[in-house]
Amino acid sequence: MKNKALTISLAAAGALTAAHAVRTALYVPKKQEAAQGEEETVNLPRYTETLQGAIRCRTVSNLEEEEVEWGEFEKLHALFETQYPLIHRKLKKEIVGRAGLVYTWQGSDPTLKPIALLGHQDVVPVPKSKLADWTHPPFAGEIADGFLWGRGAVDMKNHVVAVLESVETLLEEGFEPERTVLICLGYNEELMDDEHSAARKIVKTLQGRGIELECVLDEGGAMPELNVPLVLDRLLVGVGVGEKGYCDFELRVSAKGGHSSAPPKHSAVGELSKAIVRLEDHQFPARITPELRRIVDTVARNMKYPARLVGSNLKFLLPALKPAITAVPAAASLVRTTTAVTMTSGSPQANVMPQKAAATANFRIMPGSCIADVEAHIRKAVKNKNVAVRLLGGNEPSCVSPVDTPSFRAIAEICRAQNGKAMIVPFVVMGGTDARYYEPLTNQIYRFSPFVLPPALLMLAHGTNERVPLESLPGAVAFFKKYIRRMAG
Repeated sequence: MKNKALTISLAAAGALTAAHAVRTALYVPKKQEAAQGEEETVNLPRYTETLQGAIRCRTVSNLEEEEVEWGEFEKLHALFETQYPLIHRKLKKEIVGRAGLVYTWQGSDPTLKPIALLGHQDVVPVPKSKLADWTHPPFAGEIADGFLWGRGAVDMKNHVVAVLESVETLLEEGFEPERTVLICLGYNEELMDDEHSAARKIVKTLQGRGIELECVLDEGGAMPELNVPLVLDRLLVGVGVGEKGYCDFELRVSAKGGHSSAPPKHSAVGELSKAIVRLEDHQFPARITPELRRIVDTVARNMKYPARLVGSNLKFLLPALKPAITAVPAAASLVRTTTAVTMTSGSPQANVMPQKAAATANFRIMPGSCIADVEAHIRKAVKNKNVAVRLLGGNEPSCVSPVDTPSFRAIAEICRAQNGKAMIVPFVVMGGTDARYYEPLTNQIYRFSPFVLPPALLMLAHGTNERVPLESLPGAVAFFKKYIRRMAG
């Protein structure tokens, strides 16, 4: 407890064990009541087949749009049309930008604000040097050992296809929404490219029509099982109520250069290195946020006795525990703006003194701070006028959405109904999502993917052997069906 009191949930999550049973027949989740009381049916074979096909579409985004294989996005759209004919017959489909999709399921009451279900079609690339490391090819969509393997299986074609599958099934069942439902699918979320963002284009399209939204649901938190004997046995339902900001700064030192046979005391690289060390040695101060207090309080209240007696005091001890929290990188990211020096450059040749040396530092900004604060922090930490500091790009932290809303309650209550061990935890997402662009349309923006995933699989979202457990698929479709029934019905 002494050094890692706050990170009990991270340690506990590592103990997750899951069976990998494969169901190939039409799946009806047991003990999962829909809003009207009936069980939700899930066409698991169709969902699985569609997800396999989606993974086989190499929809890799690229900052250079001319390098994007747009035909792969067209293949994905054609797959959706084939697999989900009712969606394409009864909903209005629009292409926004190069490959953005907006589906409008018109509700019967035009006075109600629409709800929006978000997703992105693009995936990150797989380096050629890593192809041999994959157990199954990254774009084959193979099923093996209780998993569906491939790039996008977790981030986030599983989520996108689950949304479409849920809507198609609701149409088959004759459901008619009172509130309009929008499905908004971008195509370059992975780039963190604010200027050319497909999500921004979609938002501007909706704004041009005077549309305001009731709420937004995008990717974000997932559901790891926390199982620590005698301490905790719960399903952690992480619902993102905000997200950190993002920015890149360049640090640059210029020098005369020359031949390496007569070097100065410190080259441009040496001087830059000292600046980097000072920056890393002067981290942003830790801050105990309301969201962190809520996480600790929720976990503590769900502990078993006698551990609960100790856990119930953790929220009061958090300020004193800041040194221990910041000593663990995963925990430190919850309490401060993070600093990561990720790229460096110097001389183009070994025997030539560099005329310039540069480094790129990436920062993930806590809500309540801003990009200007980051620049001020860099200059204060470096304390060297010879080091030029330049903003390369970024976006500010998002707003933090309230938790006393119908949308948040719907997420929480559906998850509890589907699993009696569910423990709802609002938190700030460490990475970036398309959801942040929707702030002009609503203040109810939530980030949640309804898949039960071990933390080890979540970490593979951009890595080798990305895969999703087959047993996690039916519950995700059931969740979206219930969410739409409740929020739009």
